[in-house]
Amino acid sequence: MIPHLDSKSGLRAGVVGTGAFGRHHAAKYAGADGVKLTAIADVSAETRRAMRERFACETTPDWKDLLGKVDLVSVCSPAVTHAHIVRAFLESGAHVLVEKPISTTLREADQLIELAEANNLVLTVGHQERFVFARSGLLDMAEPPLEISCWRMGPWTGRGADVSAVLDLMIHDIDLMHRIVPGAVAEVDAFARTEHGRHADEVSAAIAFENGTLARLHASRIAHQRKRGMQLVYVDGTVEIDFITREIRNTTRRPLGEIAFDDPLSESVASFIRSVRGEPTVVRPEEARHALETALLIEQAAKAPAHSPVIEKIAATA
Repeated sequence: MIPHLDSKSGLRAGVVGTGAFGRHHAAKYAGADGVKLTAIADVSAETRRAMRERFACETTPDWKDLLGKVDLVSVCSPAVTHAHIVRAFLESGAHVLVEKPISTTLREADQLIELAEANNLVLTVGHQERFVFARSGLLDMAEPPLEISCWRMGPWTGRGADVSAVLDLMIHDIDLMHRIVPGAVAEVDAFARTEHGRHADEVSAAIAFENGTLARLHASRIAHQRKRGMQLVYVDGTVEIDFITREIRNTTRRPLGEIAFDDPLSESVASFIRSVRGEPTVVRPEEARHALETALLIEQAAKAPAHSPVIEKIAATA
């Protein structure tokens, strides 16, 4: 049980890495009641200067300077550094919100989960898409879909290149898939393409669940244009969501609540703060580990020499 912390106690918050996402985490802490944005760590001198001017907080190039000085922290550094940094903050007694993925190996994820539990600390992961779906009812339907398709793609930016497109982009859809489709994965096949560096920049995957649901996932960071969407096929119709145009089409008999596109990162940070104060954690680290496990299965399948016809078809039409 997380000890209750009163909002008047002035929780000290820190952020490690203020790039595309980290600067937004900092802004959310700076505007949160009962929270003081105490320190930011970033390797860029220019970024540190901008953060000092904007938030009037301490900045440092070394995240280790934050240890023992913050009660809660967002870790928004490159994915390959997550496990090492998160472990250090948990050992120092800080609650941690780490951007996805929780880590890059299952062993690291298990160690972090065990450490957080042993130290009675909150450990949660930035699967913000969960908050987009929270009020829609899609995550609570008793009957799983027959098929689920997800696509997430955009032009090359260089961001997240320390890991594959699976851990960089597809991990969000994997987490949602596991929330929508219960049960175990029975089979995974995948196809990957690499244009930059050592890690796959475009990946298509087909996942068969033991309950019979078939999932098709596609992620690309080398596409010509941005596309983000999801299609859920049920016995009585289809739900289609375009995250770019924010259009929703529902031909099923199932009424859907509002799908809030506004500011899921703000909801994620606010939920983290509430969990530090004693409320249940929305994105549990065990769930993030489950998403990582499937992501690693996809990466492994993509390296296999042969692929099923369905994967080749998905890759050809993506």
